Amino acid sequence: MVVTTPVLDVPTYRERARTALEVLRPHGVLTVPATRAIALAANADLTRPLLVVDIGAHLTEVVLLADGAVCDARRAALGTTDLGSAATSEGISEAIGTMITSMLRQDRTSLTADALSRGALLAGGGALRPDITWRLTGSLGAPMRAVPAPHTAAIRGAARMLQSAHSHPSATGVSPPGTGRGSPPR
Repeated sequence: MVVTTPVLDVPTYRERARTALEVLRPHGVLTVPATRAIALAANADLTRPLLVVDIGAHLTEVVLLADGAVCDARRAALGTTDLGSAATSEGISEAIGTMITSMLRQDRTSLTADALSRGALLAGGGALRPDITWRLTGSLGAPMRAVPAPHTAAIRGAARMLQSAHSHPSATGVSPPGTGRGSPPR
């Protein structure tokens, strides 16, 4: 079983998720950063730096991936359910812009700048709001691309990870061709 989690979650969050899933009696539980799952769902090139912005219902995360691994991350306790009562789309856009600007300032390499020039991936329900995409593109001067069906991207990416795990040689007992390890057990 695969569970997506916020990048900057606390270990207690992962433990609570695992505890809640025990009722299903899975053989194992793999926790994966939601933003990495989003990148997989979007078929993003993970060999190049990538910014992923996940605008969820209660939480917004901006994550820098390099070689598929999390290099930097920021989060705001602000999401689409806050719209209208405590926040506006302009406020969410400003929070995202502030997080990205902070990442740019603190990055001693060119990874964040390279990822931003490439364009950020937007996911979560907030990516369905064109006003947020428009504001971010204007304020950051960089392309913002909503992934297809952004509100389900993390789930689709997690499903791809699970499929990969099931077909991995350690799970199937079949060695890749050319490894000289023989054939699968009969």
